Amino acid sequence: MIPPQVNAVVPDPASVVSAIESRYSCRAFLPDRPVARGQVEEILRVARCAASSTNTQPWKVYVLQGDRRDALVAKACAAHDATRADASLVAEYGEVDGYYPSQWVSPYIDRRRHNGWTLYGHLGIGKGEKDKMHAQAQRNYRFFDAPVGLMFTIDRVMGHGSLIDYGMFLQNLMLAAHALGLHTCPQAAWNNVAKIVMPFIGADFGERLVCGMALGYADGSAPVNTYRTPREAVDSFTRWV
Repeated sequence: MIPPQVNAVVPDPASVVSAIESRYSCRAFLPDRPVARGQVEEILRVARCAASSTNTQPWKVYVLQGDRRDALVAKACAAHDATRADASLVAEYGEVDGYYPSQWVSPYIDRRRHNGWTLYGHLGIGKGEKDKMHAQAQRNYRFFDAPVGLMFTIDRVMGHGSLIDYGMFLQNLMLAAHALGLHTCPQAAWNNVAKIVMPFIGADFGERLVCGMALGYADGSAPVNTYRTPREAVDSFTRWV
């Protein structure tokens, strides 16, 4: 029997394109508008259809809501404050193998700086306003007020190719959430407090944190949610050989 996917046709291609192009990293959510467990389960059900090399499906997901979410937020914010007071504590809380490159080079550092300063500009934060910068950075550890926090881990035994698989899973998840009227923000910031996160969520010693994510309903009145990151033109990264 031929599987139904073989001859499947996307009934509304424009909606697929629209979902991809209109997705953004939401940085302000409605804290009092809950997300039902059934919605989270449906999002994960769709996301699991992501391709993975030899069908390894390397993703592991931890969902935080209610009191458990709030407890992790409190611990992470305390750690964030502590590292500001004593930078030597950074290594105590974060993973040794960092999320970002050990040395930044152009054009990546240029894009990173543009992103940071443009975002701060939307928030009215100027250069040198360290207290405001710290407070905004700490919004990550509050899941930007989203009622659902997600943590993603992977077994340490898996190779770097599995992270490519993981990226496809995360993109599926964000698009599935978008289709249900929800928004997301993938967060590398949680890797800075991975040593707090992992035991808190009950992750096995053989796992490592990939990233976190905020999930909820966007606050449409928040100025920060009007910010959109630019994308490079296709010709800038494509070579026809």
